[in-house]
Amino acid sequence: MPQRASVFVPHDLEQPIPGTSGGPLDGLTAVIKDMYDIAGTKTGAGCPEWLAVQTPASKHSAAVANLLGAGATVIGKAVCDELFYSVTGINAHYGMPVNPRAPGRIPGGSSAGSAAAVAAGIADIGLGSDTGGSVRIPAALNGVWGLRTSTGRVDATGEMAMAPSFDAAGWFTAGPGLLRTVGSILLEGQAVRAPVTRLLIAEDAFAEADAPLAALVRKTVERMTELPRQRESVTLAAGADGGLDAWRETFRLIQARETWTTYKDFIERENPKLGPGVRQRFEIARAVTAEQETAERAKRETILKRIHGLVTPGTVVALPSAPCIAPLATSTMEQFEHYRLRVMRLVVTAGIAGLPQLNVPIGTVEGCPVGLGLIGWRGGDEALLDLALRLGGYCGQVG
Repeated sequence: MPQRASVFVPHDLEQPIPGTSGGPLDGLTAVIKDMYDIAGTKTGAGCPEWLAVQTPASKHSAAVANLLGAGATVIGKAVCDELFYSVTGINAHYGMPVNPRAPGRIPGGSSAGSAAAVAAGIADIGLGSDTGGSVRIPAALNGVWGLRTSTGRVDATGEMAMAPSFDAAGWFTAGPGLLRTVGSILLEGQAVRAPVTRLLIAEDAFAEADAPLAALVRKTVERMTELPRQRESVTLAAGADGGLDAWRETFRLIQARETWTTYKDFIERENPKLGPGVRQRFEIARAVTAEQETAERAKRETILKRIHGLVTPGTVVALPSAPCIAPLATSTMEQFEHYRLRVMRLVVTAGIAGLPQLNVPIGTVEGCPVGLGLIGWRGGDEALLDLALRLGGYCGQVG
């Protein structure tokens, strides 16, 4: 079936890997972003030339092993953006996973195949990752539930890095119950538990979104009685010269420096034929200096004080998950770059601070999915997952 073929990489599994019987995921299926090791296969990162110089993994990554141990059957390796350095979901070498909820439009990236597989009903669980929106954006554009976890809450053993100080695991499901169950399996370390009692409405984030989309998200928040009644409108980047765009620039430069450090040896040794957009971003990353990185990390500390001062335990921030509906797949490179800039202004808050963020699919605009984003405090992943259960009845009911 064409949709199924579009989701998986050419170097896919020869056959599904069955999980342990009797676990909480027994009878369910999972697809794995092509950045997590699966024993006996090469991990390709969406890049044929990276794939060519790898050796098969000797064991499963920790996340894959935990899913299998809980009973899930792993049915394939999902397409992702090349070296994870994009948010469109278009891979120049392997194609674009079809967005089943918005035909002719992009699925979002970089965890494109994992999200599209869940949206199409090919798999129950899609394992992904999120550095700068790579779970949140595909979840929103494909109309599925998705969680970007707090940085460090999921064991990253056997998982490829991109920009380590921002990298976080994440996953997609069709409903909140399974999203929460997966959390009970993958989340490790110290949870910071607190009842959700306060909701912040991020006005500067709403201002970044197209008016019809922002209106739908705002109306949905107003109707959700399960969200805290103690509500306050805030400007996330208040006091920052340039607002959320200044935060985006700090994130961009640090991410670029870290990503170049991660892939420098490979790129200089192999000179890979990277796809459009990805190639240009690595050229920019190569040029970021240590002095620039030092300056931006100092700015990051100021940003972190602001974010952690706002998002204290018990506080959740509401904002649109994405700034617009899924762009047309035929958009120009200039249009995609403009889209990417807008996306980064919305995803930067959780990304730069290592916070968990939930996507709640709430309805459609022009027939395309729209997502409500809910940011929690560092270590508050379980609280967001519990909140997702309470909000499940709203999924897709407001239009």
